[in-house]
Parts: sequence; C-alpha cells; structure tokens
Amino acid sequence: MMERVVVALGGNALGSNLHEQMTAVKTTSKAIADLIEAGYEVILSHGNGPQAGMIRLAMDELNQNDPDKYPVVPLSVCVAMSQSYIGYDLQNALREELLNRNIVQPVATVATQVVVDPIDPAFEHPTKPIGRFMSQTEAEKLAVEKGIQVAEDAGRGYRQVVASPKPKEIIEVDTIKALINAKQTVIACGGGGIPVIKQGAHHLKGADAVIDKDYCSALLADIVDADLLVILTAVEKVALNFGKPDQKELGTVSVAEMKRYAAAGHFAAGSMLPKVEAGIQFAASKPGRKTLITLLEKAKDGLAGKTGTTIRG
Repeated sequence: MMERVVVALGGNALGSNLHEQMTAVKTTSKAIADLIEAGYEVILSHGNGPQAGMIRLAMDELNQNDPDKYPVVPLSVCVAMSQSYIGYDLQNALREELLNRNIVQPVATVATQVVVDPIDPAFEHPTKPIGRFMSQTEAEKLAVEKGIQVAEDAGRGYRQVVASPKPKEIIEVDTIKALINAKQTVIACGGGGIPVIKQGAHHLKGADAVIDKDYCSALLADIVDADLLVILTAVEKVALNFGKPDQKELGTVSVAEMKRYAAAGHFAAGSMLPKVEAGIQFAASKPGRKTLITLLEKAKDGLAGKTGTTIRG
C-alpha cells in the first residue's frame, strides 16, 4: 500500500528572495520528485518567514510613502501573498521535474486558511521570526522607526518577531482531501496557513500573526491521515547539546525520550523546538505514525531508515 507523506519544507528549500527561490525550488523539486518516483503519496507544506517579511516590509514602505493611496496591509494578507507566489514557483518546478522523468502527476496549490484562537497567549508574546536577519544595531533602530518587535534568532542575528498562535482548524481541508483523492500532489498550508479568527456564524477575519509551519504541518498530516510527517531543515539529524563539544546526534527516538530531551531544554525555541514538538505531536497521535527530521537532500535516505532523526510513538 502506498504510504502517504506530508513533507514540510524549511527555509533552506526556498531561498530568501525571488532570485534565490527560483534557483532553490529546482533543487527542492528533484528531492520531492525522488519521493514520488519511489512510490510515496506526497502532500507539501512550506515555510514563508523570509518571504512574508519581505512582502510586509514592501507594503509598509508603500504605506509610509503615500498612506492615503496605500493603506496598511495586514500580515494575514502578506501570508496569503506569500502562499501564492511560493506555490506558483514550487508547483511549476515540481511539474517540470516530474514530466522530465515521464511522470504525469498534476500539482496544485491551495490557498489555505487556518483558524487560530483570538485569546491564544502568543498574541501577547510575539516570538515567531520573519523577514531578513539584521545586526542588533539595525534591528533596534528599525524597532523604533517601525514600531515592531525584534529578537535574536538562534545565534544567527536579529529578526522581526510576530505572534505565532497554534493552529486549530484547517478551513480548506475538504478541498485538500478531494485533490489528494484525485491523485494530485497538493501544496497546502503554506507558511503555516493564512491565520484567521472565526467571528459570528460564518465570517473569517484575518489575524495579525504567522502560524508556525511545523505545527500546522502536523495538524495537516493528522487530518489527511498521513503515515509519515517529514520535516526538512538545515541539519541532517536533531542533536543534543547542539554546537557544543559533547554534541550527540539522534537516530530513532521514542516520543517519551524526545519529550524528556525537549523538557531539558536541548532545543532552541526559535529553530529546532517547534520541529521537535510538531514531530512529537504527530508521532503520538495514532499508533504506527512517525516523524522524520532531516536535510532536504537526505529525505529519501531518511525514509529508507539510513539517516535523519525518526520519532516513533
């Protein structure tokens, strides 16, 4: 029986700007095509931190230059824009790569809204990095000028931080399921989904937030009844004491073990912790499910059990 896999693409799979993205998706598509060619049923999600930040900055510049003509663009709209243009590049590159291998496999991007709780504590404590990296001096200057919040991001520099509430519900889930059942490769929940809040009987209002794509990918994988969640990141394996002389890479780990490591503070809140927590969430959600965390180019080997960190229930 064909295994169903939700693959969550990290920032290294997409680049940081338009030019880098056009190049990056070609490499990314080869790795994804390898999985499809190997017989996996693949659903894709992706991050959007640099892209949403770039769009937000551009929209803010327009507003400052002519506020009457260009009103402030909500962050939810910036996320929607990023979903569309990332999906456009990704689905075209993947379609081309599949056809080059004589694989006729439709690829479709779904603009996906994800419900969040308006009283989620994340709205009071922004932690999700978006946009480009900056020096501390530049970040503090921008914080004063733009009225934004900034924070140091896992030793890599400073970035803007915004609220990152937990995903509660995927609005377009029936559309996603219909496309999967029609044997299409679906790109959904880009950037963690467009964050929305339910109001009244039917209205959905955009929220000024960015949902973590790994948490949303775990929710998506659960809803579509995937067998595997693959979280692709910048390291081949998750490590304890990362960057220290006693660093230890993890292979196959139980949910219980990984929970203990997370509770002991081994994983950085701005980088690896969400991936680990999302991986635990999915692996623990149903018997037989597992999560793989590894490099993009190691995805196929990881699924074959040759590398990566695998979390099992």
